[in-house]
Amino acid sequence: MAKFTCNFISYTLKRTVDITVVIPTVTIPESMGMAGGGKPAHTPKEKFPVLYLLHGMGNNHATWTGYTNVEMFAEERQIAIVNLSAENKSYVKLGGDDFFTFVSEELPDFVCGMFPISREPEHTYIAGLSMGGYGTLVHALSHPERFKALGAFSAAVQLNPEALVSGGAAATEQKPADPSIDPASLAQALADSGKAFPKAYIACGAKDFLYQANLAFRDKLKELGADITWDEHPDYGHEWRFWNMEVEKFLDWLPRTDGYAAAGKRQI
Repeated sequence: MAKFTCNFISYTLKRTVDITVVIPTVTIPESMGMAGGGKPAHTPKEKFPVLYLLHGMGNNHATWTGYTNVEMFAEERQIAIVNLSAENKSYVKLGGDDFFTFVSEELPDFVCGMFPISREPEHTYIAGLSMGGYGTLVHALSHPERFKALGAFSAAVQLNPEALVSGGAAATEQKPADPSIDPASLAQALADSGKAFPKAYIACGAKDFLYQANLAFRDKLKELGADITWDEHPDYGHEWRFWNMEVEKFLDWLPRTDGYAAAGKRQI
C-alpha cells in the first residue's frame, strides 16, 4: 500500500485540512515475481473503489491507520481508504465549520481528482466509529444515492453535536433538535420518500455504553425496510480491539462489484 498524508486548502472550510489516503500499490511479493500476474506496474488497471472512514471524538486523520490494521486489510482487498480530520464537529455544519459539505462534496472532489479513486456511487462506501458512526449515518441517510453501503461501529446514534463540541455531558444522551442531522429522523424521512436505503452493517460490543441505543436504532431501520447486517460481541466495549475486528469484517461484507472485487476478497 501507499499511504499519503495530505494537507490542502479547503474551499469549504476556508483553511487547510489534513487527510490520509491509502491506495493499493505493488507489494514486495509482486515486485519479486512471487505473486503472478505479470510484470508489476504502478498504473492501476482501473480506478479503485473507496471507503471514506470516519474517526471518533478526539481523533484525527491518522487514528484509524494508527490503532488498527486497516492499511493491511485494504491492501488485501484492493480498496482505497480515505481518512480526514473533522475535529469534534460530528461531520455536520457546526461552530462556523461546514464539515457536512466538506465531506459530502469537497473531499470526494479532491481525492477523486488527485488519486485513482472512483467517483461512482456503486464503488463508494462510508463507515465510522462512535462520532464517526453518527457522521456515517447522517451522510448516508441524507444522500443514499451516493453510497453503495455504510458501516456504523458503536455509533453515537443519539449524538448532540452542540453538546459534544462544547464538552457537555449530554452529548450522547439527547437527540439533536434539528431533524436534518438526527439519524432516526433522517431514516424516517428516507422511508417516507420511497427511496432505497444503502445496505447497512451495524456493530456494537455488548459492554458498550451505546449498546442499547444501537440495538434500538437497528430495530428501527429494520422496521423501515432497510437491509441490515448486525454484529456484536459479548466481551467488548467502546474500544479499538473491537473496531479493528469489525472494520475487517465490514470490508469482507461489502457488496462490491468493482474490477478488483474478486482479487481483493480475502481467502479464508
